[in-house]
Amino acid sequence: MKRNLLILSAMMLSLALAGCVTSGTYEIKKSEAQALEKTLQDERGQYRKLADENAQLQNEVARLTKELAAMTGARDELSTDKKGLEESLRSTSDAKNQKIGELSQKIGEMGQKQGDLEAENKRLREELAQLQKQKEIEVQKTSRTYEDLLEQMKSEISKGEVTISELKGKLTVNLVDSVLFDSGKAEVKPEGLVVLQKVIDILKHIKDKVIRIEGHTDNVQISGSLARRYATNWELSSARAINVARYLQQQGLDPSLLAAVAYGEYKPVASNETEEGRAENRRIEIVLVSKE
Repeated sequence: MKRNLLILSAMMLSLALAGCVTSGTYEIKKSEAQALEKTLQDERGQYRKLADENAQLQNEVARLTKELAAMTGARDELSTDKKGLEESLRSTSDAKNQKIGELSQKIGEMGQKQGDLEAENKRLREELAQLQKQKEIEVQKTSRTYEDLLEQMKSEISKGEVTISELKGKLTVNLVDSVLFDSGKAEVKPEGLVVLQKVIDILKHIKDKVIRIEGHTDNVQISGSLARRYATNWELSSARAINVARYLQQQGLDPSLLAAVAYGEYKPVASNETEEGRAENRRIEIVLVSKE
């Protein structure tokens, strides 16, 4: 554009220096100058348009550059986050793998314990079955002993001097004290020995039970000269139980199976308000119980 301005200026200067020119020539030159001026204006307009477009392009470049920087920063952040996430996932994976290993070990240990428990349960079931079988045998033996005693002591049972009971393997021979003892005494009288012998004939075959001799009295307190020997009903019931136990031993029963127990007046089976009730409470009980 500057080149065009120089050309126009040179032409006008040449006209001025030439002095006199023809009017035709002047008009031609004038038209040329006007055409050049128009061209110059067009060039200027084009220049401004290009300048505006250049400014817009620069603004667009600046905007894109800013966006690129932002996107680069975001990419770097994403890269950092990715690395952190990968490390976190790797750490979490390692922890989970360790946990899985621990759980697998525990499962193995529990499987072993389950096997041990199943073996123990099997053993216990077998022991229980054996115990039940032994219990059934003991009950059968006790029932046979009960039946033998009933047969052996029919006379005493019919007179009400002896009662025999059997419940869940526990057999009890209840003898009223008047059958065995004179009033106020603890020594077994001859008639009582005869009765005890019938019991002994049955019990001497018992090897798997404890034979417990229990002494019982009514609640009438010891008095008079008898009190000098037996301070309370406990002492009297104890002496009677021990004398019966000693006699059973003398007749061949295993003393390790014998036990003498004194209850005195404290386990009555009837009311002590009547003579009949007190007579029932004065008794010796021979009880067969399982060994502990």
